[in-house]
Amino acid sequence: MLENTKDTNMSKKEIVPPIAERIPKEMEIHGDIRVDDYYWLNERENPKVIDYLNAENDYYEHKTAHTKQFQEDLFEEMKARIKEDDESVPYKKNGYYYITKYETGKQYPVYTRKKASLDAEESIMIDVNELAKGHDYYALTGLNVNQLNTVAAFGVDTVSRRQYDIQFKNLETNEIYPEIIKNTTGSTAWANDNKTVFYSRKDPVTLRSDKIFKHVLGTDVSEDELIFEENDEAFWTFAYKSKSKRFIIIGSYSTLSTEYMYLDANDPNGKFKIVQPREKDLEYSMAHYGEDFYILTNMDNALNFKLMKTPIGETLKENWVEVIPHREDTLLEDISIFKEFLILEERNNGLNKIRIKKWDGSDDYYLPFDEETYSASVYNNPEFDTNVIRYSYNSLTTPNSVIDFNVDDRSKEVKKEQEVLGGTFDKEDYQSERIWATTRDGKRVAISLVYHKKTKINEKTPLLLYAYGSYGSIVSDRFSSVRLSLLDRGFVYAIAHVRGGEYLGRKWYDDGKMFHKMNTFYDFIDAAKHLINHKYSSADHLYAEGGSAGGLLVGAVINLNPELFNGIIAAVPFVDVVTTMLDESIPLTTGEFDEWGNPKNKESYEYMLSYSPYDNVQKHDYPHMLVTTGLHDSQVQYFEPAKWVAKLRLNKTGNKQLLMYTNMESGHGGASGRFDALKEVTRDYCFLFDLEGISE
Repeated sequence: MLENTKDTNMSKKEIVPPIAERIPKEMEIHGDIRVDDYYWLNERENPKVIDYLNAENDYYEHKTAHTKQFQEDLFEEMKARIKEDDESVPYKKNGYYYITKYETGKQYPVYTRKKASLDAEESIMIDVNELAKGHDYYALTGLNVNQLNTVAAFGVDTVSRRQYDIQFKNLETNEIYPEIIKNTTGSTAWANDNKTVFYSRKDPVTLRSDKIFKHVLGTDVSEDELIFEENDEAFWTFAYKSKSKRFIIIGSYSTLSTEYMYLDANDPNGKFKIVQPREKDLEYSMAHYGEDFYILTNMDNALNFKLMKTPIGETLKENWVEVIPHREDTLLEDISIFKEFLILEERNNGLNKIRIKKWDGSDDYYLPFDEETYSASVYNNPEFDTNVIRYSYNSLTTPNSVIDFNVDDRSKEVKKEQEVLGGTFDKEDYQSERIWATTRDGKRVAISLVYHKKTKINEKTPLLLYAYGSYGSIVSDRFSSVRLSLLDRGFVYAIAHVRGGEYLGRKWYDDGKMFHKMNTFYDFIDAAKHLINHKYSSADHLYAEGGSAGGLLVGAVINLNPELFNGIIAAVPFVDVVTTMLDESIPLTTGEFDEWGNPKNKESYEYMLSYSPYDNVQKHDYPHMLVTTGLHDSQVQYFEPAKWVAKLRLNKTGNKQLLMYTNMESGHGGASGRFDALKEVTRDYCFLFDLEGISE
């Protein structure tokens, strides 16, 4: 099937790239026939597939063997910046202070709490390090304590497929109950009887969360009652409890439509009521306050969303009354409700804004932020009756801070600033800026940059350009202590805020999806050209990076303009767009038709085919490439990058490197331990450093 060594002389073997077997498979739709030579790589259980992935890993190990010591040194350098015995700022909820701790040398968190006072004795709720013993991968999510503070529910994934088993722990006896609810999202909503939980279960094949069940502690999980089933394959469903603790809420969502139902949390056996039946292109979310629901919605063409309210008993949209109007220049991203005031999280000209508005009308103001580009968000505020909000703030040069802000006297207290150990970090040594590139259709794309002040910016400067550009997701301008290893060696790090995200509002997203998807790729290319033309770097020293849908971005870009980049990193890349979107058994597919299009429609098929990286591989002198994936990835299946690399090997010209590494134990998010995750970064960075001749 493949060859990975050849004799070069009697005493030495030189490894050569694995060549995957070609087994043509014809796929016909709309009168068009595509031939996929590597479709057989979809067969995860086929030993020949595992052999191929292992051969690629062996090839990667051989080609990067000379960087192994550098990778180890880099790992120790990054690890040395992390405060190993660290803990979060305590937050108060229902009479307890909750703390997340990390201990020296340990990979996973320890969840603890103190009753009533921070001076009280600390009790351990869950030590994830203990639970993770014997597992190559371990992820705990959705830790949720009932109102009596006696039982914690949590979700566990030991495979990295994001299929969580819900378990329960008695916090008074430390007993983990025998009942295990398998194949869920890991999240729970406790009813006020403190023994009933609502949870969402996933389809075992597509992994779509399509059912809401009710479980009563101490009963057989096989007898759990089905409360709601989402039959529309474009929708996913979930359950949560309102901040007021008054309602259990079930939500259903697709890319362009939502629907909510609510139930009195004191009556877990009652019947859920619909807020507003789903409509095409109507999105809304809800929060409870007093006798009203507050509705964040795009109703009546409010592209950037507006805030409405409606009485609990009259929730249809004709009863909604405007609280915050729609604004053309400001995206209303989220709200947080407190007893005396409302918090609005907004975005204007790409920047976060936090607005405080008192219910009695006595105050309405924004928190002041001074840097040119930054990231700020309301952070972990479970208490309803308080005059203090907690938010986080950081930038490309400023480590993250957790800040308590008094909304009455406008004073603030920095509760914690991220410590960067190692003794060499000084934020004043680094420079960040935001520049704007004009695109081919006259739009302006923001590029955020950060670099060491000693770095000389010219055509020889190595620059790593990152972007995502899908689902409306915004790449925030955040601090990274890991990234310092890149900056300290002369790299510039840049983020292109391309269309497909919501950096400049909802229209920025709409202009980068469906039949406008090419704008995402053109924006990135035009940003790269701007950086080259303004001598921030050159094609010999410019690199691109993207993961998942960002991997689609860099994959499409190197088909269009391979000459612009010296190298790319594509992490868990979504590159076989048409084949994946035609296979409704693959996780995520049906819910993504409003993002990419449904290729069963001829016009969508042709447009998607025009940019799909796998389908458009050509005889190019492609840049140096490092492609990474995880065997158990549930978001982008491992076989997409595997097929892509196999096809690239066959077609690429020139002698530039093409490397693929498959983590045989992990999925979409990579390694689960905090230190293991650093090793993945060192792999990526050493790939770049090696191309730049940097060896220490």
